[in-house]
Amino acid sequence: MQRLYDFLRRHPTWVDGFWALVLLGISGIGLVAMAEGVGNDPRVASIPAAVGLSVVVALRRRMPEKMLVLSAVIGVLQLVFDVEPMPANFAMLVSIYTAAAVGERWASRFALVGGLCAAPFAMMRWPSENTSAFGNVLFTMFQIVPFALAWVLGDSIRTRRAYLAQLEERADRLEKEREAQSKVAVAAERARIARELHDVVAHNVSVMVVQADGAAYVLDAAPDQARKALETISGTGRQALAEMRRLLGVLRTGEPEESGEYVPQPDVEQLDELIEQVRTAGLPVDYKVEGTPRPLPSGVELTAYRIVQEALTNTRKHGGENAGASVRLVYFDDGLGLLVEDDGKGAPHELYEDGGADGSGHGLIGMRERVGMVGGTLDAGPRPGGGFRISALLPLKPAH
Repeated sequence: MQRLYDFLRRHPTWVDGFWALVLLGISGIGLVAMAEGVGNDPRVASIPAAVGLSVVVALRRRMPEKMLVLSAVIGVLQLVFDVEPMPANFAMLVSIYTAAAVGERWASRFALVGGLCAAPFAMMRWPSENTSAFGNVLFTMFQIVPFALAWVLGDSIRTRRAYLAQLEERADRLEKEREAQSKVAVAAERARIARELHDVVAHNVSVMVVQADGAAYVLDAAPDQARKALETISGTGRQALAEMRRLLGVLRTGEPEESGEYVPQPDVEQLDELIEQVRTAGLPVDYKVEGTPRPLPSGVELTAYRIVQEALTNTRKHGGENAGASVRLVYFDDGLGLLVEDDGKGAPHELYEDGGADGSGHGLIGMRERVGMVGGTLDAGPRPGGGFRISALLPLKPAH
């Protein structure tokens, strides 16, 4: 049945043709019944009229304007040649509906005027002999109703289709705009991450230069101190190379020139200061560190700090009154775990997608970009019973 339904939707003319044959058959039966024992010539003229009106039904969707004009011409010819209304005249209602639904505007107006005039003209041409003038008027008004309803129904369908088309066009436009904004947000976030990683790498290289100068200075006088400096240079160099590998994955275009000296980037040790600032702003935060703290790659520390910063900012902005938050920092053997939760009324997922910390990030888009840069994973979503949860796992060694 579904295949048949799909086929009929793809071939509407076949459906109209079937109903045209049904209408022609009913009209033929009616004409035969009326012609029994009667030899009026006008009955002969009914045959081409019935055929023409059946054609109107068959081609109404392919040529709505032409079929409307054809039905009007047949109606006028019926008045001229005294061909009384017959079942095939139902095609006029169908033609009026089709013109109002899918025809040109002029055809819709013509259909309305023609439909309102059809019943009065028919009553004047074939008045009821056994009915008073007032009765004929009432009967005429009664006959006008189907034509008016056919036009109103067709015009309503036209309006509904136009409204749905407008909604679809608007949805497509908003989807394209959303995709464009997401791409812009990702590009901007990658550029910002690239600048921050660039600062981290520059800082590591500066440390290496200072350590190398110190090692060269004490090489003869204090070999043990020089050896320790060289070990520091080796570790810092490896860390810098790891950051450079991540930096290669970032496409950065049109980076504006920045003036001023490089400044150290935030790390996990500054989370205490960040959380204290958030508490001062009025948001209760429960902060715990689990595991044994140890030195982390600069990129991992920066990512952890930014995730907590953006998560708490979103809680403060969207969590509502009396909201509280908790931050868990867990040191694993091969990674750093983050869990930031709030118990506020929460906010729609789109707000976290579009809004970022201090207006500089892009919510979850920025978080995912940051976590992806260090090869980690991020899971974010509403908590059962209210609130929002953000959990991240950041590996301590870069993925190759």
